[in-house]
Amino acid sequence: MKSRLLALSICLFLSLSMQGQNLLELPKNIKPEDRIAFALYTVHENILKLNAQFYPLKNFEPFKASLEIEDNGKWVKKAEASIQYPGYTALFRIEDWDDTKERKYKVVHNDKAFYEGIIRKNPIYKDEFILAAFTCNSIYPKHGGDIPRTDIVDNIKKIQPDLLFFSGDQVYDHSQHYLYWLKFGRDFGDIIRNTPTICIVDDHDVGQANIWGDNGKKATTINGISGGYYMPAEYVKEVERAQTSHLPDPYDPTPIEQGIGVYYTDLKWGGISFAILEDRKFKSGLLDLPKYAPDIFPDGKTKDAIFDPSIDTKKLDIPGAQLLGDRQLKFLEDWTTDWENAEMKTVLSQTVFAMVNNYTGKHDREIIADFDTNGWPQTGRNKALSVIRKSFSPMIGGDQHLATFVKHGVEDWGDAGYSFVTPAIANYWLRWWDPKEPSKNRNKNAPYFTGDFLDGFQNKITIKAVANPTSEEIKQGGKLSTRVAGFGIIKYNKPNRTITFECWGRNVDIHDKNSKQYPGWPITISQFDNFSPRNYYELPTIQLSKENQVVTIRDSETKEVISSVRTKGKSYQPKVLKLGSYVIEIGEDNVPIRYYNVLAKKNNRKTLHIKI
Repeated sequence: MKSRLLALSICLFLSLSMQGQNLLELPKNIKPEDRIAFALYTVHENILKLNAQFYPLKNFEPFKASLEIEDNGKWVKKAEASIQYPGYTALFRIEDWDDTKERKYKVVHNDKAFYEGIIRKNPIYKDEFILAAFTCNSIYPKHGGDIPRTDIVDNIKKIQPDLLFFSGDQVYDHSQHYLYWLKFGRDFGDIIRNTPTICIVDDHDVGQANIWGDNGKKATTINGISGGYYMPAEYVKEVERAQTSHLPDPYDPTPIEQGIGVYYTDLKWGGISFAILEDRKFKSGLLDLPKYAPDIFPDGKTKDAIFDPSIDTKKLDIPGAQLLGDRQLKFLEDWTTDWENAEMKTVLSQTVFAMVNNYTGKHDREIIADFDTNGWPQTGRNKALSVIRKSFSPMIGGDQHLATFVKHGVEDWGDAGYSFVTPAIANYWLRWWDPKEPSKNRNKNAPYFTGDFLDGFQNKITIKAVANPTSEEIKQGGKLSTRVAGFGIIKYNKPNRTITFECWGRNVDIHDKNSKQYPGWPITISQFDNFSPRNYYELPTIQLSKENQVVTIRDSETKEVISSVRTKGKSYQPKVLKLGSYVIEIGEDNVPIRYYNVLAKKNNRKTLHIKI
């Protein structure tokens, strides 16, 4: 669907150029003392990585910069870095960083330009950890122009979150990433300069309206359905260098095709462990669809969406199609049992592992299957959710322009984790979740669109909340700050092990007691709700002599991890999906306490007392 939007956008840009109208331009007469635009940073396992973004260098200015840290009132140079071209970025790295203290930093260029900010101390001792999440930062002239982001920035300054997450589409121009990335930094610089920030790239960032990355091959079509990247590899690498090089080191840095890098990794901060995914980089293209489903594509031509309700979309789950790919699945498996300095976990991705929309662009024709969503391929989607639920992780993503809160199912409704898709920062391309028939299994007095459903690819989903556009909001029109735009706030209560998801609109003061969130929010869940199937078997209750221990359950025969979690307190009863024999492991070192051949059953009343 977004491929058509891309074509329209290109036509619009060309039209404006021919009319002599200005698109986004660099600020005029940037002085040497203003050469540093902004900076992004993370701290992970005592490693500080900070990426400074520069305006173009001129007149023999040096392609190097330094990073200074304030120490007892004096500035001390701690690192130097080259400024990379194209893109004008400088990546600094300091190991053995003391994250127990808040420190001021200063990026210095040519002894003329100085950019200051704050490296926050690790909030690991805070009872509440706050994540602010954003997606889809369009500034198309036709879509309302350059709407200020001051309402968002002012709210974030008041909240003072511990971490920021931009899930993709920070840039919507499809050929001038650098120019629009500078604009992004100017808009959000006041919050990212002083707050650790996770930033991942999505299709628009790399110059495509849709993307099926297909391990990095060269795309043959601008609409992306062939799989791979349409823009030159150097363009893609510049985008990822600018937006993601400050993230913790990748789990496996091996490049994909065309020498394009990877950044999937984890970040531990404040007692929360985040898995950062690239859910579209390895996703299969669509060219094999006619081969395996010729009755659906009789002309042999692939489409990016299906509108015929008579089609059996299960046939679209073609053999060998990938979503996360084996590399990221292995990463998630390893991450599942790593609980060092972590009390709860969360998976961050570009978008949701389902198709939670059935009208797109206009509410005029129902879309049956949208391949741009992570509801396809179904087998790859189920593999991802089956691993993610093992760590009791909720999922947070963006891209869809439609805020949703969903409990996912693999074998049965509700047997996997919850996901929260945040509203778009700026929303021109509308979507709706508007089923023709209400769910028969929904809470009393709940909206008709909530409850158990099959999505367009016949995946099991349980809808808890959706911020559908209303006719009144659409009538307001034209301005990106209307039309169910907004952002998300996620609050982790570590003592209680609960997570509260807030969904806010634009142009409101969220500290005003009269301000309301989108209908259906806020929503609070337990950490343990992310692996809480409706039908399950139980192992014995584990009674520990010490609280908050890591308990890992493995299948006795295959040794596969079934679940792994840091307990809340001293008592914990693991749930499993199948009858059988299991291994219980307690501890997070290389020699945990193990109990073998423990049987699961319904309503298990046994207790296992374990002395640590």
